[in-house]
Amino acid sequence: MIHPTAVVSPKAELGNGVEIGPYCVIGDHVRIGARTKLHAHLVVEGPITIGEDNEFYPFSSIGARSQDLKYAGEPTSAKVGDRNTFREFVTVHRGTTPEVPTLIGSDNNFLAYAHVAHDSVVGSHCILSNAATLGGHVTIEDHVILSGLAGVHQFCRVGAHTMIGGCTKIVQDVPPFTIADGHPAQLRGLNIVGLQRRGFSETAIRALKNAYKILFLKKEANLTAQIKLLSSSELAKDENVLRMLDFLQSSHRGFVR
Repeated sequence: MIHPTAVVSPKAELGNGVEIGPYCVIGDHVRIGARTKLHAHLVVEGPITIGEDNEFYPFSSIGARSQDLKYAGEPTSAKVGDRNTFREFVTVHRGTTPEVPTLIGSDNNFLAYAHVAHDSVVGSHCILSNAATLGGHVTIEDHVILSGLAGVHQFCRVGAHTMIGGCTKIVQDVPPFTIADGHPAQLRGLNIVGLQRRGFSETAIRALKNAYKILFLKKEANLTAQIKLLSSSELAKDENVLRMLDFLQSSHRGFVR
């Protein structure tokens, strides 16, 4: 189902039931999975692989070349999973080097003007609200909500099940299971409502509450010492607490407190 005004490269591969709307431009080496719908006025450039049952709204640019000034024209790529929604004017750029593609998981919702820069990784079940922006080499784990106009600096990570407030400036890693807000970002607490909505048990939430108190409520405390204290406690046996500890201990930019 290709509208007669659309321009589709003969080198593109379209799955069963793909819909290409008016005035779309589909470039070389674009692979689009079954039942994916492109409404109108979209540009998709390859190499890029797009999964099944995605929906793209007008005026988005998907798979354009990296904006990194180091990019020298290599055949870089991007990959998009299944059942994602890309609203108006969303931009997704390919990686800067052939070895590191831009990756987007499944079941995400990218609202108008959201931007995913080169070499970024977005997990699954995330929401990037209007004009939320990811710099290059950013990692967004699963079940993250970025509110409108939030910006994430290059090479930062945002942990799973995190809620980021509107207009927040993120220049360091954001620990999983938390709420961050501000300019620059500060931790505001545990994302309790989000965890409850996603079926976390009261026992799991209680363990994360206690871990959060040890790590972050004493602003004057030495965080390295607090991490060591938590790691040696009974709480470290909880899988979610262990995930938070692993995230903190693997940080290269430091993290929001």
